[in-house]
Amino acid sequence: MPETQDHRKFVYDFTEGNKDLKDLLGGKGANLAEMTNLGLPVPPGFTITTEACKVYLDSGEEPPALRDEVSAHLEALEGKMGKKLGQPDDPLLVSVRSGAKFSMPGMMDTVLNIGLSDDSVAGLAAQAGDERFAWDSYRRLIQMFGKTVLGVDGDLFEEAIEEAKRAKGVTVDVDLDADDLKRLVGEFKEIVAEETGRTFPQEPREQMDLAIRAVFDSWNGDRAKLYRRQERIPHDLGTAVNICSMVFGNLGPDSGTGVAFTRDPASGHQGVYGDYLQNAQGEDVVAGIRNTVPLAELERIDKQSYDQLMQIMETLETHYKDLCDIEFTIERGKLWMLQTRVGKRTAGAAFRIATQLVDQGLIDEAEALRRVNGAQLAQLMFPRFDEEAAAGDSVRKIGRGIAASPGAAVGKAVFDSYTAVKWSRSGEKVILIRRETNPDDLDGMIAAEGILTSRGGKTSHAAVVARGMGKTCVCGAEELEVDTKRRRMTVPGRDGKDGLVIEEGDVVSIDGSSGKVYLGEVPVVPSPVVEYFEGRMHAGADDADELVGAVHRIMAYADRVRRLRVRANADNAEDAARARRFGAQGIGLCRTEHMFLGERREMVEHLILAHTDEEREAALDQLLPLQKNDFVELFEAMDGLPVTVRLLDPPLHEFLPDITELSVRVALAESRKDHNENDLRLLQAVHRLHEQNPMLGLRGVRLGLVIPGLFAMQVRAIAEAAAERMNAKADPRAEIMIPLVGTVQELEIVREEAEQIIEEVERARGVDLKLTLGTMIELPRAALTAAQIAESADFFSFGTNDLTQTVWGFSRDDVEASFFTAYLEKGIFGVSPFETIDRDGVGALVRDAAQAGRATRPDLKLGVCGEHGGDPESVHFFHEVGLDYVSCSPFRIPVARLEAGRAAVNGG
Repeated sequence: MPETQDHRKFVYDFTEGNKDLKDLLGGKGANLAEMTNLGLPVPPGFTITTEACKVYLDSGEEPPALRDEVSAHLEALEGKMGKKLGQPDDPLLVSVRSGAKFSMPGMMDTVLNIGLSDDSVAGLAAQAGDERFAWDSYRRLIQMFGKTVLGVDGDLFEEAIEEAKRAKGVTVDVDLDADDLKRLVGEFKEIVAEETGRTFPQEPREQMDLAIRAVFDSWNGDRAKLYRRQERIPHDLGTAVNICSMVFGNLGPDSGTGVAFTRDPASGHQGVYGDYLQNAQGEDVVAGIRNTVPLAELERIDKQSYDQLMQIMETLETHYKDLCDIEFTIERGKLWMLQTRVGKRTAGAAFRIATQLVDQGLIDEAEALRRVNGAQLAQLMFPRFDEEAAAGDSVRKIGRGIAASPGAAVGKAVFDSYTAVKWSRSGEKVILIRRETNPDDLDGMIAAEGILTSRGGKTSHAAVVARGMGKTCVCGAEELEVDTKRRRMTVPGRDGKDGLVIEEGDVVSIDGSSGKVYLGEVPVVPSPVVEYFEGRMHAGADDADELVGAVHRIMAYADRVRRLRVRANADNAEDAARARRFGAQGIGLCRTEHMFLGERREMVEHLILAHTDEEREAALDQLLPLQKNDFVELFEAMDGLPVTVRLLDPPLHEFLPDITELSVRVALAESRKDHNENDLRLLQAVHRLHEQNPMLGLRGVRLGLVIPGLFAMQVRAIAEAAAERMNAKADPRAEIMIPLVGTVQELEIVREEAEQIIEEVERARGVDLKLTLGTMIELPRAALTAAQIAESADFFSFGTNDLTQTVWGFSRDDVEASFFTAYLEKGIFGVSPFETIDRDGVGALVRDAAQAGRATRPDLKLGVCGEHGGDPESVHFFHEVGLDYVSCSPFRIPVARLEAGRAAVNGG
């Protein structure tokens, strides 16, 4: 059967695309096309699509039509530029850059100066009138190409450069002259030959083709896959490749390269933010190898380019209606735009910028809500350093760098990624300290509490990646001398204080909001956002934090538009009161087993050990008034709001002593002839109740059916507490939830008994309690027979923690400690199904059970009470399937409120 021809277009000129084609052209290619369409100064070029990459990754070969398409676009580019790729007397040089749909800073490959060779380096020197520049460009090509395309260890090139500087007695690259760089080129070519067994390719088209293939391959590189897992970026998108005519920032003092932001990505404040480096190429800025000057300095260095850049930045922000991140190069006084994208920002900046853009009329409130997310809000709720304690004698300020990504981080100093990961897995909190980070440090950056570098600015690799991950980061702390080989950091003496050496394992604290670095552990205080949610800070107060005002506005809008209500998982009045302050609209799960711990455990033991009905009733009578008081306090804290009380769920053996500990105690007593009758009975009970798999044993509704009077006591306590509150003119709204139901018959029996007790209390107290009875759907069978179960249930609450365990056949406590890490690393899970709802499995059961339940009982109330109720992605799913509410721990309530609002504006 003949092969079908692939008629897809795989290459687009920059003049053909636009910013909405990110799926096809990647973020970089789409935005280069958009800037070209806006008439901004963009070097000509073309983009190879993500579709071509996907064909290559699936088949191991490029699409058959790709080479001819690239040749046609290269010929058109050569015609536009008036010179050929690698032309000996006047070479056209190009960059080959990756560019996926979602920004992955530093995670994939880039090669500059493609087209340079032994034949064309002299032509470049003649055209530029600068021999040093030409040899510097050539050594950069061999270094980048060798590391990226040919797989040579990059340290070999760096060591050669360091040796050349030592031999000349200089400390910076720019002090190497043309002859030094010419010698380096020779050394670099020798390194390539020794390490790869081949010479450095001299044919320009071969260079370009190999670089394109390397960019495709880099999509599946270890660091790229790790970054995608961390950022939850799908693995099947592929990357585009951008071929762009080179412009040079390393032609002398009237040239340079920089990165700019239209607003401060750390705070969100408007102004001139970015870094500039004279006589340099782009990778020098991002790598943080040379310290940059603030972008504002460009006005003094080259006012004409500075003014043009300011105008372009305003154009781009107005056009994209968002913070823009811009890369630019100045070549002998001419400004060129190399990239723009909607910039990564800190959590605080995200909220501030969103409200600023609303005030400027660029976006509406719905779009402002889309621009922030629950993960950012959660980050804003983390504690910060206590400034008074930081100024005290218990810690010492040892330096200050650039506040690159805010937060308060404390940990033991480590100086390489491997140690950061190793110590973190052992439970240690660590701060990763480097001169500068590179993409190979990603593992350690993820493992660390925070990142500290002695080089680089707000646009360095460390800063950009840390902001994207929400990690605390301080960059460019120049006074701190980092020695990664000896695993130490030296602090110079000053202000009458001696210098000191910080060894690996010493505790340091870094403040990503101020850039301050301390030796020792600085205490933390609550964040102003938490103070706001607690009601101790008011958004409209004179001393209110600007960030609090932004959070208040967006939260208020989210509350207005959301359909999903948000409840709390709370077991006592204190947690309930806090949940209410945080915006909870009731309690979705009160776990009554927590009320039987502490001093009451002995009463439960009496219940378990009871041999007669009289003994059992006596034990239950002891527990009844205590349970009732618990519920009175809870109903008082949540007056006027629903409170869902789950009847006892765990196996009874959890209330008894550990079997090993008790066996030893009995054996020792017997050896001393000191028999303890109670311990013997307890041991017998423990053996009697012992189960191989208690999660699937005698628990939940089964307890209520097997142990007479247990659920009846709890129902009576709830009813009497509600009656007492009604008699006090309050408004209790109790909902009784029967756990672990697998068949409607179980629910019917428990419901019948419960209704009799409620009627008794209503008659005795003269009240109409309006109590509702429902069940947790946490077994696959319950989900599959939801239509039947709904006949006897006023509500369903999906217990997604246990439902996930029973659907997957996982024991959470066991699997998370044994093989989950391997499953995540192998890509079997993108994220733990206990963290984010498994839409295809557990989610399908939730959706089907909700539909079946409502088909039987249209007014059936539906909620979720697993911790998925506070997970941002899961909240969107629960909105989609039509649940009425989510319930989560008190601290996650603001996140759930925000995400419920975002779900409403995204999906209606």
